[in-house]
Amino acid sequence: MRNNGRIAPELQEAQRRFLDFVRLERGLAEHTVEAYRRDLDRYLMLLTAQGACGVGDASQADVLALLRLLGDLGLEASSVARNLTAVRMYHRFLQAEGLAKRDPTEHLNPPRPGRKLPVVLNIFEVERLMAEPDWETPLGLRDRALLEVLYGAGLRVSELTGLERSHLLFGMEVVRVVGKGSRERVVPIGSESEVWVTRYLEQVRPELTRPGSGDVVFLNWRGRRLSRMGVWKLLRQYVRKAGIEKRVSPHTLRHSFATHLLEGGADLRAVQEMLGHVDIATTQIYTHVDREYLKEVHRTFHPRA
Repeated sequence: MRNNGRIAPELQEAQRRFLDFVRLERGLAEHTVEAYRRDLDRYLMLLTAQGACGVGDASQADVLALLRLLGDLGLEASSVARNLTAVRMYHRFLQAEGLAKRDPTEHLNPPRPGRKLPVVLNIFEVERLMAEPDWETPLGLRDRALLEVLYGAGLRVSELTGLERSHLLFGMEVVRVVGKGSRERVVPIGSESEVWVTRYLEQVRPELTRPGSGDVVFLNWRGRRLSRMGVWKLLRQYVRKAGIEKRVSPHTLRHSFATHLLEGGADLRAVQEMLGHVDIATTQIYTHVDREYLKEVHRTFHPRA
């Protein structure tokens, strides 16, 4: 064990004994032991800086100070939780060995990992993207119709590629979608999407159809069902042409669909139904996106921001 001069000797000796224990008796891999050493180095340096000399000097306040420090350093919740695990194992070892009477981590819970906010296109970026396909060419018209449906109905890419003509209930202004777990739902489809899909079905799909094409709506140039990877590739092409620098996937248009509905005042339950989420908690991520948008507007335009 190296001595860096910043950890009290008694704490450093206890750390050495703990690392020997997890390496030899618990049989942990060397890279895991090394990760514990790094995590404990930070913790024991903090204890030493705060005047601790012995293994019994640590308090819950000291552990909380570590968690605050890690948060200030910008560590992810998962990394903070791993640090707390190392510190907790260390203190439980000290208790089991009779080196300390109490465990200051006993009533502390690791931070809950936060959900990363999804990437969302703003309305102007959506318009730029939709304008990219050359709809005067057969595949360009298909691609425009495809993008309109992805955004206009908020479909997953697997739901889009699985669409059949019998699912398009344009007389009722809805589309029937087979989602995860073969669950079906009915989603309103915008008039813009309906116009472009109708043009594609009348002008292009008959040219693409081959024996075995079946009832699938979106076909590739060989008359087969357009694959998920095919959708990814054509979307990436149009994102680049539109000069959009965000990391955009087919799911980004679904995120944008939900966010723009909520920004316009849609009810969360209604958005949940349209997205096909079983748990409304899954849909609530978009309320956070909406709040981020509002905060950005406030920062940009409010004189006291």
